[in-house]
This record gives sequence, C-alpha cells and structure tokens, in this order.
Amino acid sequence: MKHILVQFKGNTNHTPLIQFIKYGISGGLSTLVHICLFYWMATQILPALNAHDVIASLLNLSVPEVSQGIRARNSMIDNTVAFLFSNLTAYVINIYWVFSPGRHHPVMEFLFFFAVSGIAILIGSTIMGFLIHSYGITTTMAFLANVLVSLLINFFIRKHIIFKD
Repeated sequence: MKHILVQFKGNTNHTPLIQFIKYGISGGLSTLVHICLFYWMATQILPALNAHDVIASLLNLSVPEVSQGIRARNSMIDNTVAFLFSNLTAYVINIYWVFSPGRHHPVMEFLFFFAVSGIAILIGSTIMGFLIHSYGITTTMAFLANVLVSLLINFFIRKHIIFKD
C-alpha cells in the first residue's frame, strides 16, 4: 500500500495505471473548473440553457427563452471561456503531478498543450453546437458529449506527443 501511495507524490516514478489515475484526478479538477465556469456563464452572462435542461430543473432556475441557434452560439462561447481557465488548471497540475515536462522547450510545451486542447475543445464545441442547433437536445447532454470527446483526444496527445511519458 505504501508503494502505491508513494507513486502519488510528484510527476515521476509511477506505473502507467497510477499515472492514468492521477490524470483522471487532474482531469476531474480541471473539468470541475470548466463546469462551474460554463454553467455560471450559461446562467449569468450568455444564456445557454432552456427550461428542459436538467441543470435548470435541478437548480429550479428561471432561464430566458432563446432560440436554438442563439443557445448553440452562446454555449460555444461559454465553453470557450471556461476552457481557457480549466485548461490552465490542467496544465499546471499535469506538469507538476502527472507527466514529466521536458520533451520540448517549456514555451513550446505550453503552446502545444493549449493547441492540442484547443483543437479538442473546438471539435467538442462544434459537436455541442451541432447537437443543440440541429437536434435541439439540452445543453447539458451536448456539453457531456463535448467533455467526452475532449477527454479522449487530450489524454492520447498529451501522453504520446507533448510530455515525456
């Protein structure tokens, strides 16, 4: 047990399984930042929920009625702003706890990290906007599709291209 716990210190000397668990925890924290900012923006700044959305129902929110097109656009903007903050959170946790930096110059590593995450969020946001605009699904369901797509793309690229291990 002690051998397992030691692997949770720092960003080296861990098995691939422990590294994946640490990546999951890191991703969970940055996703929490993303979700909180996204829903704050979607309810307070650029309306992106409709009355049928599970979050609006759970929190008993009064949401303004907006067209599917406006809701789709607003959700993509809200998602982009949330991404900037959550991705910075992910980067800091990743370099200090999950992966070993150093495959690239620190500036290039940071730019690669944001570029890859930016591509993932662009693909995820496009899917989210498409699902809302074309099929009228709730923002929360479309947001979950965005998160899943981003998670898969980010882990693979970060593990095999950006960081050493």
